[in-house]
Amino acid sequence: MTDAAAKPPLVRALWGATHPGPTLVVTVLSLALGIAAGVDPGRLVLLVVAVFSGQVSVGLSNDAIDGARDAAVGRTDKPIVGGAVTPERALAVAVASVVVALVLSAPLGAGLLAAHAVALASAWAYNAGLKSTSFSIAPFVLSFGLFPSFATLALPAPGLAAPWASLAGAALGAAVHLTNVVRDLDDDRRTGVRGLPHRLGARASVVLAAVGIVIGAIAVLTGTDATVVGVVFFAAVLVVAAAAVTTAFVRTPGRSVFQLTMLSALLLAAQLVVA
Repeated sequence: MTDAAAKPPLVRALWGATHPGPTLVVTVLSLALGIAAGVDPGRLVLLVVAVFSGQVSVGLSNDAIDGARDAAVGRTDKPIVGGAVTPERALAVAVASVVVALVLSAPLGAGLLAAHAVALASAWAYNAGLKSTSFSIAPFVLSFGLFPSFATLALPAPGLAAPWASLAGAALGAAVHLTNVVRDLDDDRRTGVRGLPHRLGARASVVLAAVGIVIGAIAVLTGTDATVVGVVFFAAVLVVAAAAVTTAFVRTPGRSVFQLTMLSALLLAAQLVVA
């Protein structure tokens, strides 16, 4: 089989470089929050496609910028490292995706356009260099803190989300960053990436992520009517977060700790949606 035949089609390669999992999770979350906020179907479609386009740009820019680092640690599973797509092409599509995201946001109002632009600028700043500083958590806190407002700003009578929702979003973003990096701490250190989780260490990062998730869950519970469903999700968040912390102290933080912490983060996102 020739190298050309072994390479996946360009579209599939580009999709693989978008970080498909996080891209789809954030897109689905925007759909759920939009439905919960009562955004009408037409505006909801614009919102969801705009968010999807923005996330595509974030994922592609991340892999394009990190191409050399990924190659240095043997990440041949990455399409750019594997040669299926060039960094230049991935970056060009990322820029085009940003334009699409902002163009689609504009009809939904100046507030959403501004919020989305700030969130995307923050994410790109992380990819471009903030990830290697002690402020690496800041783009996640800012972008996810703004995220619940995307749905409310997409309404015909736009407004920012309630403070408790923004706090929960910020806590979710912090947890995602602290947890997601745990899997790659060693590879990152080898290539000079020294963000906040690298400075804290794996165990401290997991504990801080779990604490943030619990704070976010408390904010949602106290900021809304304590329905049975809300209480159930709150309890589930506490149980899973506690399990993650316990596991982190019992053994060296690895895949199981990552999965538990991410599960608690997803439960917090669900709690935010059903609130």
